[in-house]
Amino acid sequence: MDWKNKTVLITGGTGSFGKKFVEMALEKYRPKKVIVYSRDELKQHEMRSQWDDSQPDSPIRYFVGDVRDKERLYRAMQGVDVVIHAAALKQVPACEYNPFEAVKTNVLGTKNVIDAAIDAGVERILALSTDKAVNPVNLYGATKLVGEKILVQGNSYAGSRPTRFSCVRYGNVVGSRGSVVQVFKKQAETGCVTVTDERMTRFWITLEQGVDFVIRCLSLMYGGEVFVPKLPSMRVTDLAKAVAPDCQIRIVGIRPGEKIHESLLSDDEVHHTVEHDGMYIVKPLFPWWGKDNWKDGRALQEGFIYRSDENDHWLTGDDLRRMAGLPLMSAAQV
Repeated sequence: MDWKNKTVLITGGTGSFGKKFVEMALEKYRPKKVIVYSRDELKQHEMRSQWDDSQPDSPIRYFVGDVRDKERLYRAMQGVDVVIHAAALKQVPACEYNPFEAVKTNVLGTKNVIDAAIDAGVERILALSTDKAVNPVNLYGATKLVGEKILVQGNSYAGSRPTRFSCVRYGNVVGSRGSVVQVFKKQAETGCVTVTDERMTRFWITLEQGVDFVIRCLSLMYGGEVFVPKLPSMRVTDLAKAVAPDCQIRIVGIRPGEKIHESLLSDDEVHHTVEHDGMYIVKPLFPWWGKDNWKDGRALQEGFIYRSDENDHWLTGDDLRRMAGLPLMSAAQV
């Protein structure tokens, strides 16, 4: 894809992913314009100190707006070629306690993005999803599952128009705002870190890897896919030892809506998923899908499981510390 001729809008653009995307896009791909769309004017003001929009030839613009506001989305998407939909309420406890708000942003907000993109003639829309959307046990995961479903089906609503929708789905992001890595770093100051269950495992990806994966999938997508990267796993207790090697670990019990292990593919999806060059591609089961799409993909074996405790790629403590930008552990700490 020729980024130099593309105008890109990113919802939730002041979040961890959004800021990293802006940084990497402007440095490496140099799109014609990047529109940061978010509801927090303070965070936009803080981003301006790094990426100024005051000059007429500046490639960046800031739009204050909420994905719940369809009219504002319609205005923001005029002349846009690519949309990356990263806006979401994603804190599991907050979504459990404020379910209507989670639905308004994660489901109805996604519907607004779909409607506005189709009517504005946007070419490609790629949305960020999560492993928690697979067999969800909490409201956040359930709203992201619905978001995936309506985005994929959004291709039917586009009809003969050029607009195409796809999703990327990946695991926990090292260093993102509110991640357990940040929690452990803060708790380390007290000499004790808390883990909910010693059996717990998770998939891990860095912000840079997430942005690279999104940019790659935008170039590859036909519309309708859910792209899943191959990711390493790590036990949360090992993560705690890597981030806070000199601290005591206290087991506090699993929280409502929390899984012991996460999956990136459901059992039913395996039947229409192919493996391709470092990723898995979940193909839609709709009549509009091109039967020749991803013909070079390799079908998965019957009974294939992609769950964080069944992974064949595991992180060491130093692997995680490299990902998080932390010093490597000494021999005494290992």
